[in-house]
Amino acid sequence: MTVLVVTGTGTEIGKTVTTAAVAAVALAAGRSVAVLKPAQTGVAPGEAGDVAEVTRLAGPVTGLELARYPEPLAPATAARRAGLAPVLPSEIAEAAEKLAAAHDLVLVEGAGGLLVRFDDAGATLADAARLLGAPVLVVAPAGLGTLNSAALTGEALRTRGLTQEGVVVGSLPAEPGLAERCNLTDLPTVAEAPLLGAVPEGAGVLAPDVFRARAASWLAPRLGGTRRG
Repeated sequence: MTVLVVTGTGTEIGKTVTTAAVAAVALAAGRSVAVLKPAQTGVAPGEAGDVAEVTRLAGPVTGLELARYPEPLAPATAARRAGLAPVLPSEIAEAAEKLAAAHDLVLVEGAGGLLVRFDDAGATLADAARLLGAPVLVVAPAGLGTLNSAALTGEALRTRGLTQEGVVVGSLPAEPGLAERCNLTDLPTVAEAPLLGAVPEGAGVLAPDVFRARAASWLAPRLGGTRRG
């Protein structure tokens, strides 16, 4: 794949760290990588955002933000409250295509879940994925509630004719409980897509060299990793 869209079943579930892991594995394989963040919310001008975090953890990627809004809200709401222009799916697709022309892999990291609105007309990351014809990787939490949200996200992708690349658990506890262990088995069934990895809880605070050395073990071969089962 040239462009991979990364979304979540919600917020604060490890989407950025998962994006960094995919980028790190691709870089280790000698591929050039770009990371596109269409709308960065909750970060003030001059502060490090998600693209900077991916770069810190993964290594030398080309990073691009299309818009930044200071309040930690859905992009459409944050743009409206800040009096700034929203990001349109066509702008996301155009930026990703330009990056794809010069890179082996472009990772488009959304904000929150698949259907979070980018503008008041209801445009979402799914619309950008459709314009790109790109597969979508879904990052999900490990614990209770994840099966329902993963099923809903998978259904939303299928009804829009989009391809779900698979599911990655964004933050797996070092000692998973019963729910977490069962969810690793059940997620592929309810999402109707393969489980393509499990990033350990706390991976984002690892030293960058350790993160890069371990990233392949968290991801399945389909994402360039070595994880089995």
